[in-house]
Amino acid sequence: MSDDGDLITRPPFRDPPFRDPRLPVRARVEDLLARLTLDERIAMLHQYAPGVERLGLAPFRTGQEALHGVAWMGPATVFPQAVGLGATWNPELVRRVGEAVGREARAMRARDPRVGLNVWSPTVNPLRDPRWGRNEEGYAEDPYLTSALATAYTRGLRGDHPDRWRTAPVLKHWLAHNNETDRDTTSSSVRPRVLHEYDLAAFRGAVRAGAVAGVMPAYNLVNGRPNHVSPYLREHLRAWTDQELVVCSDAGAPSNLVDSEHYFDTHEEAIAAALRAGVDSFTDHDQNPSKTIARVRGALARGLIDVSTVDTAVRRLLGMRCALGEFDGPGGQPKELDGAFDTPAHRALALEAAEQAVVLLTNDGLLPLSESAVRTLAVVGPLADECKLDWYSGSLIRRGSPREALAERLGADRVVFADGLDTVRLRTAAGWVRVPDPAAEDEGPEPSGSLDPARTEGRTDPPPLTVGGTPTDLSLADWGGGVLTLRAPSGRYLTVAQDGFVRAAAEQPGGWVVQETFTLEAHPDGHLLRHLGTGGYVCVAAGGLKVAERDGGEEGTGTVFRLEVVERGEDAVARAAARADAVVVVAGNDPHIGGRETEDRTTLALPAQQRRLWRAAHAANPRTALVLTSSYPYAVAEAADALPALLWTAHGGQAAGTALARVLFGDVSPAGRLPQTWYASDHDLPDPLDYDIIASRATYLYFDGAPLFPFGHGLSYTAFAYGELSVRREAGLTVECEVANSGPCDGEEVVQIYASAPGSRVPLPHRRLIAHRRVRLRRGERVRLFFTVPVEDALGFWDVAHGRWTVDPGTYEIHAGASSADLRATATVTVEGPPPPPRPVLRRGLEAADYDAADGIVLVDRAKVHGDAVACRDDAVGRLLFRACDFGAGAMAMTVEAAYDSAGAEHDAMVEAHLADGTTLATAAVPPTGGRYLYTTVRAALPTPPTGVHDLHITLRGGGLRLARLGFSG
Repeated sequence: MSDDGDLITRPPFRDPPFRDPRLPVRARVEDLLARLTLDERIAMLHQYAPGVERLGLAPFRTGQEALHGVAWMGPATVFPQAVGLGATWNPELVRRVGEAVGREARAMRARDPRVGLNVWSPTVNPLRDPRWGRNEEGYAEDPYLTSALATAYTRGLRGDHPDRWRTAPVLKHWLAHNNETDRDTTSSSVRPRVLHEYDLAAFRGAVRAGAVAGVMPAYNLVNGRPNHVSPYLREHLRAWTDQELVVCSDAGAPSNLVDSEHYFDTHEEAIAAALRAGVDSFTDHDQNPSKTIARVRGALARGLIDVSTVDTAVRRLLGMRCALGEFDGPGGQPKELDGAFDTPAHRALALEAAEQAVVLLTNDGLLPLSESAVRTLAVVGPLADECKLDWYSGSLIRRGSPREALAERLGADRVVFADGLDTVRLRTAAGWVRVPDPAAEDEGPEPSGSLDPARTEGRTDPPPLTVGGTPTDLSLADWGGGVLTLRAPSGRYLTVAQDGFVRAAAEQPGGWVVQETFTLEAHPDGHLLRHLGTGGYVCVAAGGLKVAERDGGEEGTGTVFRLEVVERGEDAVARAAARADAVVVVAGNDPHIGGRETEDRTTLALPAQQRRLWRAAHAANPRTALVLTSSYPYAVAEAADALPALLWTAHGGQAAGTALARVLFGDVSPAGRLPQTWYASDHDLPDPLDYDIIASRATYLYFDGAPLFPFGHGLSYTAFAYGELSVRREAGLTVECEVANSGPCDGEEVVQIYASAPGSRVPLPHRRLIAHRRVRLRRGERVRLFFTVPVEDALGFWDVAHGRWTVDPGTYEIHAGASSADLRATATVTVEGPPPPPRPVLRRGLEAADYDAADGIVLVDRAKVHGDAVACRDDAVGRLLFRACDFGAGAMAMTVEAAYDSAGAEHDAMVEAHLADGTTLATAAVPPTGGRYLYTTVRAALPTPPTGVHDLHITLRGGGLRLARLGFSG
């Protein structure tokens, strides 16, 4: 109404209702859905949804990579890797990075409609095992910190408008996904406590915050069931929010349900099961939707799904597109969705993020360096003049390596450089290996390639390597495990294109299958050179060096090479170090080699060549700092003990070199903190596929040993003092802490709040991060900080005995400190209440998966749709422990619900029950049931009826036995 009470009439909206931005999203979606034919709706289920010309709908693609900048679509601002953003421990900074990435996506889409707004970022899998190939993609090993940073990043990506989204972020990878080895066929055995307290916890906060458009299921299976048909999508994910979330499959995963996992017999069954489980968008067969469309039609024809199942998925997808403003008319989108690209603010933010990500691990006074004292600085190592990108990076608009940044700061004449690579020559019986003249090498244009780096092909225009009378010196880098790269004097790497010839044609190693890596295999007369990308041996062919072709499936014969070392890299480093007043060794990894998507690491060790470099530098000049620039932790105990300074930073994007220079010379006091434990040795780690962090004592939460550097560790050029800590219970736990900068300069402290439960009745973490804050303090400044944390989040755990989140009564300790191992102040808080009741086994029985402890078992799928069971690992004997079982006045019989897929076994499987004192209660023989999902119920009398409360021990014997449930009757 107007002020005088007259009705204000709006002009009629002449377009269809789905175009009217004044209507609620739900109403617009329902209108559009009703206008689409069934064929049009089915086609929208594929990643590359075609346009609908008659309705004016443009094509739409789910999936734009944007992990730390817009990726795969050409130049963009490149921020530090996600694990580097995790090292900032700064949600507000990460939110601003997300905002910048979202604005760049909008700006890039304005000039190239192929740039998508449904961004597949961030990765929120906790970094359980540092050997995971995709460690660089996660934020932290702690679920709380992971969730806090994921929430911040998605809020930045989404934007602040109440109805319109700048981009629509999708969280990866649901669920319990930390291995690349056989990732589409391995099953993560995840007990309920680990599921609720660790894996789900990382996703839960961001989803509840309302800034997430959906999730992407992971390739792996959880408890024997593929994530793409997981009931957890419905039972947990969609129960956390009223928002309609979109579930986008990972690439090729729908086909894996049949092709590699053999979970379903036909693709029609598989796609129907995925749709029923809640998958909405199918990323399969690249840009060709025909197979997905045919499979959905086949599932409809067979009655495996009905049209309403299709409509549910399409409704979610249309809701996301509507929220992105796609259906609004010209000028209908709010200014909050405007794009911005490569702005001065974005460049400054990239530098700020890179600075905040640097972690000072050790420092005996060498740092910060003084420009007046350091007249000559040696900058050495394989990453000293590099600005490395990873699989999910955009192309650099600008780059700054450590060498370049330090030379700009000090002057090129004051910086001595050596890359530390071995200079080698290769000789064959026919002559020396030669790289053609650089002028000829550079003839011909770079190929335009594909915007999808998985489909980019190598150059074939430079001439292949040849053999002759004059050798070419090559730079050999050993990345560990015998994996080598060879670089020509031009700076280009030796690579193999699709024609099989070896050329010096690659700017950097890269590609879905890296074509720039080789290994030398011993031969009586020298070495064979194997190309790792193809698996073939290099030989001298008529047209030049080439990977030998396979003949009828047999491996081709390689040429024998003799390796002549012209100069060891450590000798050049030692010379450079001896000339300088201080040395900075920059070592680490290439993100495309030895730990990346599709490839886990096998060791935490720094490559041997790089170990030789820092030793040589230190021997020549004791004032040596080692900077590890890497996607993951290393076990570097020797370096930590020997060197006066050790730093770590993830690959820091376009401003990495400048950021490092500013930290080294004290412009910035380092305040990055480790987002995951740095272990001292490979022996500290469990099997990579052991997802039970409680039983395997993994991550800082449960690790019983002494780490090399603990979770949360990081030093500063100043010092911080902690005052008294107080805790009180109000709406939640209110923690109050005083912190002061007691050191010589301004700086930032990351105040970390942990909770522990001494004497708990179940194994709880040694300490658990419940809150943190990164705060800047001037020299001498003192601040009082307040944290409020829900009691359930701070002190709770998943009670398997009663299937609920619970907080036990008792006294808890709350700690404040500078890391998980450097706790400066402690206070206690008491939770009152009755003790938790025992398990009511007579009334509720026992779900086999709800054990308290186990040995020799794995969790498996009880049925394809829902539920868990337990089975013996490797067909051995399995044992389960159920604590505090209340048998009341006496249990007279036990029932066993189990399946036994005998596979020709001559004997029944056995389920034995006994008490802690060894008293045998019963043995139930389970006959073959004819299949893993065909269950039977076996009853066994209890000759000595147990009464009262006892710990119950269950032993399983028989490969193929699956125990689902135990029941007891009085």
